[in-house]
Amino acid sequence: MPMSTRSLLMATAVLAASWVFAPAAWAGCGVNAPALKKHASWTSDGRDNGMLIQVNQGQGPGSIVGMWSVTMTAGGNPFDWGYQVWHDDGTEIMNSGSRAPATENFCMGVWEQNGPFRYKLNHFALSYDATSGALNAKVNIKENVVVDGRGSSFSGPFTADIYSPTGSLLQHIAGQIVGQRVTVN
Repeated sequence: MPMSTRSLLMATAVLAASWVFAPAAWAGCGVNAPALKKHASWTSDGRDNGMLIQVNQGQGPGSIVGMWSVTMTAGGNPFDWGYQVWHDDGTEIMNSGSRAPATENFCMGVWEQNGPFRYKLNHFALSYDATSGALNAKVNIKENVVVDGRGSSFSGPFTADIYSPTGSLLQHIAGQIVGQRVTVN
């Protein structure tokens, strides 16, 4: 067998073996992609001395995902406080500490990341009369928050539009929200 034919057969065998024995790779696309995905965008927050920080909706520096102790103020006065949990699927839930359970103290929202360390929330609450149980207001709270580079706090403006049960705007409130991450320690 001539040398070039033998070399071609050897190269083909090595290539075939590499396909058979190589570990499976995933490029993050296609219909059979695994359920666990990580975004492949990276950014620098300008304070990290050249280190790159992954931008994603999962856990990690600058991520909003997790549990937060929050305080909302408007015009220097308390508006609400409680605990928010931002889930990695883009949903959020809040247990409002300033509302009695009989008037409905849980509310929920949807969020998206709109920049490095920046998140936008569209949040909905229903309010009920504690005595009759009748719906007395619908509330839409919108937040635009920035998480610090360590991922331990966030802050930003919020607005609350309070509507009657029939949809008439009763009040518009603007203020600030601050959050501190709740950890297991």
